[in-house]
Amino acid sequence: MSYTLYFGNMNYSSWSLRPWVLLKHFNIPFEPRKVEVAGTGPNPRHRDYSPNGLVPCLHVDGFPIWDTLAIAEFLAERHKGLWPVDGIARARARSVACEMHSGFGAVRSAMPMNIKLRLKGAPLADDVKADVKRIAEVWTDCRERFGRGGDFLFGEFSVADAMFAPVVWRFNTFNVELPRVAALYRDTMLDLPAMKEWEAGALAETVAMLHYDALADAWGGPR
Repeated sequence: MSYTLYFGNMNYSSWSLRPWVLLKHFNIPFEPRKVEVAGTGPNPRHRDYSPNGLVPCLHVDGFPIWDTLAIAEFLAERHKGLWPVDGIARARARSVACEMHSGFGAVRSAMPMNIKLRLKGAPLADDVKADVKRIAEVWTDCRERFGRGGDFLFGEFSVADAMFAPVVWRFNTFNVELPRVAALYRDTMLDLPAMKEWEAGALAETVAMLHYDALADAWGGPR
C-alpha cells in the first residue's frame, strides 16, 4: 500500500500541516506532492487529484481520501498509536479534535497561519479572545487529566495534537499570551521534530500571499 499526500504551501496551508505531521511523526512512508494554494477555497486546478478541489488529499494506491479528519481516521485504522489506547481518553481526544475541526472561526480569521512572521501582538477582539480562552482550556484540561504520562495532550502524540498544530503556529506568530500549562504545551509542540521540519520547509518557500502578510502592521509589527 503506497501513500501520496497532496498538500499546500507550508507557510500558509494549515489544513495540510495536520496529515503531514501525522505521517512524519509516526514514520509512515509517503510521497509528498506540494501544490500551490490561493487560500480562497476550492480550486479547479486541484480537481485532477482532489475531488473537492481542496488539499490536503491523500492517495492510497491512487484512491483519493480528502478532509483532514477522514485522512487521520483512515491512517489510525491501519497504523498503531494515532489515538489514545484508553477508551475514555480516546473519546475525549476525538471530541477535541472534532471541536478544532469545526470551530474557532474567529482565531482562524484573525490569525491566519503564517509561519514566517513573528509579530509583537495586539489586543484581541472579544470573539478571538473567547476562542483563545477555550483552546487554552482544552489544552490545560487534556494535559492535566490525560497527559501526565508524556508531553502531549494525551501523553503520547496523537491525532488531537496534529489537529491543533496550526493553532500552535498561529499563537506563536501572533504572540498570544497563554496560561502556564497551555504555554508549555505550545513550546513542546514547537520542538517536535516534524514541526521543525515543516517550519524549515515554510521558511524556504518564496511564494508570498500579500493578503496574509499585510496583517503584520495590525499586530504590532515584527518582534
